[in-house]
Amino acid sequence: MTAQTDNPDSVTTVYQVSGMSCGHCEGAVSGEISEIPGVSSVKAVASSGEVTVVSAAPLDEEAVRAAVDEAGFELVGAV
Repeated sequence: MTAQTDNPDSVTTVYQVSGMSCGHCEGAVSGEISEIPGVSSVKAVASSGEVTVVSAAPLDEEAVRAAVDEAGFELVGAV
């Protein structure tokens, strides 16, 4: 899912990530994705496996996949 936020210059995308089970997992995934250039906000929720990312422009899914992989989890894809 990609949607416009209140800020017309930002894009919100929700990704599905498998393997997150706790707050530490959420922090690891959020920390890696937040290092992608253009990302302004990341919220990971282990219980649903959803990661909401706000960025200046649509992100390259391979960059997100690499960040999630670096955190030790698997990107299923955009919701």
